[in-house]
Amino acid sequence: QRVPADMIIMRTTEKAGASFVRTDQLDGETDWKLKRALGCTQKLPEEGLWDVVGSVYAEKPKKDIYSFIGTFSKLNEGGKEEIEGISIENAVWANCVLATGCIVGLVVFTGRETRSVMNTSKPSNKVGLLDEEINSLSKVLFVLLLILSLVMTGLKGFKGIWYIYYFRFLLLFSAIIPISMRVNLDLGKTVYSYLIMKDKEIEGTVVRSSTIPEELGRIEYLLSDKTGTLTQNDMIFKKLHLGRISFTHDTTDEITRQLTNYYTVSESQADGGGGSSSSSSASRGSLSGSLSKKRNHGVITNLVRDAIAAIALCHNVTPVIESDGTITYQASSPDEVALVKFTESVGLTLKDRSLTSMTLHSIAGNEDYEVLYVFPFTSETKRMGIILRDQRTNKITFYMKGADSIMAKIVVASDWLEEECGNMAREGLRTLVFGKREMTESQYLEFAERYQAAKTSITDRAAKMSRAVEEIERGLELIGVTGVEDKLQPHVKPTLETLRNAGIKIWMLTGDKIETATCIAVSTKLVARHHTLFSMVVSSSDAALEKLNQFAKMRETCLIIDGASLQICIDNHQELFITVASKAPSVVCCRCSPTQKAEVVRLIKVYTKCRTAAIGDGGNDVSMIQAADVGLGIVGKEGKQASLAADFSINQFSFVSRLMLWHGRNSYNRSARLSQFVIHRGLIITFIQCVFSAIFYFAVIAVYNGVLLVGYSTIYTMLPVFSLVLDEDVTDTIAFRFPELYHELQKGRALSYKTFFIWVLKSVYQGAVIMILAIILFESSLNNVVAITFTSLILCELLNIAFEINKWHRYMIVAEVFSIAVYFISILLPNVTLFELSFIMTWDFWWRVFVITLVSCLP
Repeated sequence: QRVPADMIIMRTTEKAGASFVRTDQLDGETDWKLKRALGCTQKLPEEGLWDVVGSVYAEKPKKDIYSFIGTFSKLNEGGKEEIEGISIENAVWANCVLATGCIVGLVVFTGRETRSVMNTSKPSNKVGLLDEEINSLSKVLFVLLLILSLVMTGLKGFKGIWYIYYFRFLLLFSAIIPISMRVNLDLGKTVYSYLIMKDKEIEGTVVRSSTIPEELGRIEYLLSDKTGTLTQNDMIFKKLHLGRISFTHDTTDEITRQLTNYYTVSESQADGGGGSSSSSSASRGSLSGSLSKKRNHGVITNLVRDAIAAIALCHNVTPVIESDGTITYQASSPDEVALVKFTESVGLTLKDRSLTSMTLHSIAGNEDYEVLYVFPFTSETKRMGIILRDQRTNKITFYMKGADSIMAKIVVASDWLEEECGNMAREGLRTLVFGKREMTESQYLEFAERYQAAKTSITDRAAKMSRAVEEIERGLELIGVTGVEDKLQPHVKPTLETLRNAGIKIWMLTGDKIETATCIAVSTKLVARHHTLFSMVVSSSDAALEKLNQFAKMRETCLIIDGASLQICIDNHQELFITVASKAPSVVCCRCSPTQKAEVVRLIKVYTKCRTAAIGDGGNDVSMIQAADVGLGIVGKEGKQASLAADFSINQFSFVSRLMLWHGRNSYNRSARLSQFVIHRGLIITFIQCVFSAIFYFAVIAVYNGVLLVGYSTIYTMLPVFSLVLDEDVTDTIAFRFPELYHELQKGRALSYKTFFIWVLKSVYQGAVIMILAIILFESSLNNVVAITFTSLILCELLNIAFEINKWHRYMIVAEVFSIAVYFISILLPNVTLFELSFIMTWDFWWRVFVITLVSCLP
């Protein structure tokens, strides 16, 4: 059931007060998040909840979906006030989905004040850059029409009612305005969309916006989500390093054997051990000889058991029993699930978990633990801790795991930790360092008092809680390092490499933590081997400015920035941030909210003037997809919300390279050439009219009648011109073998003012040659000139198209032959063209047409 508003959980149907929610449409993460009810209301009976007298203090509405601070105060039966702190784990946001059980919540924010609404943006109408360029050229053509009409009027003389002649010239030269351009381009876009959806190499692709396929050929920035887009969000255990010994995915049998030995020895010691006196005496010599070997073996066994126990206990995973009796694990992070599944595979299974207890199962039976405190992972602390009491021995242990950069400062110094973490990172593995500390009862009680006081503080709560935990973190015993691999989407590495070679800069915008995003950036080769990493985590504007200036001096360095630092840069140093970041080979933005993703896209568009594409698979990516010039949505595990909001829907990330380098290339080149021919078609007939009027004393007389003009722009030339939408300048094999060819498209050279004026000059030359040579070869009547010039015009236009085609298609041949055939048939009908059939059937007509056509097309 979807949560209707931002609320505080007061009570759940689970006895422990825990419940899971899905937040994939808010932060893009597919893993279930564990939420807890307030302790003081969860313990009340269901009927008693409605009689509570209390109040809630909540911070003002904001976009941050990863934090919440508040307090809940209620009066006890004795009139004494009871205060409990409210954190993010007690809050659920609107648009999340309740995955387990039922909850009773107290609504704190509704409507526009909810986190989901504050993180959405209004979609804008997308107009392609090619359309904008054609609009600007149309304006130039309009100015050219005004100037040409004014010049002709001036040459005729500004006498009498000269302005009437001016407007008549405007009407006479109006063919210069390409009215049919819009129709041709829209039909062309429809053909491009059809070709994309019918491409078997990217099967399942859906074009939801047929107005911007050319934009795929102009992209300079690709902004991508991580989870579900670059990765499958499927974690697999790969490596465990304990200092003295290392295990991989292929050697888990050895871990199982060591655990079996540990529990076997423990049971035998508990039973009290030995055999007869004679056997003891007989084995005394061999025991003395192998004592050192056994002692070393016992140390390794204890190391393995301690490491597996730490992995099995230090997490926020909850086992869920399905209807068929199978056990599945739910957690806020997929790597935690992967590690718990790993401990299960080696013989130590998480059997049960509640707010206050945890049960493990091994070959020796159940091991029960009391959960005293849990310190969840945050992007600031970069670590997670838990305090447990062993119910059998009453021993209290503090376990902690976290990023190697943080844990290296907390655990006792080690000579192998940094090297091994570096090796795993180079392999693209997500590393976690585990440590522990034994606590006495007095140490625990002292900590609990300090932590509880910090937890109920309204001012500076997070800092006080952090200081309380830091006091018990000092000098942790190092246990080991784990490496987990996040499976990538198929062909992600070669796709990113191809796009990078094509000159497309790739930014990864994710809601995940820095460590995870960095590992994926390395494993996908988004960060090349010769690139260095620059991490930017700041808390003030001055620190952000200092970091940006420092990064600006670096070369071949990839920028990694967290959400809080990104917001500081957006608020205070927009232009500097984009200027500096745009020079980096790649950028990774972590812990981004949906609004931040959209804002980054907007800033790139504003300050770089480059075309952007955004790709994602979740509801949290919709704002980014809608803000980009081209939105790409992947149909994935998180549903179809991103796919439905996108301009192009694809099934996997690797389709992007073919979509841009092949279909984007063809769509842009074809539309550019199509628009140039449509413009040329109007210009050449206008200049023929201009030369004709100039020769005949600036007479405002149309050289061609209405039937010829309509036929010229439709049935005689439309099909050959439109067949250009099937042209290919290179094969798809060449386009992928040499992705650098994409650079030319990014520069927009296929349609520019340079190419436009080249076509204008070409139109002037051909129009002038056709009319002047026809006048020179003029024989008897005006009608013969019309027949000669119009036939030469049609043949010239068809030859122009034939000369410009790079790769002939059968439809192109059909279009050319059909157009010539229709024209020759029509000129045999004097009632249609008004040509003199007797003159057309003579040799004089055809050799003149041949000469004029040859001279006009030869250059």
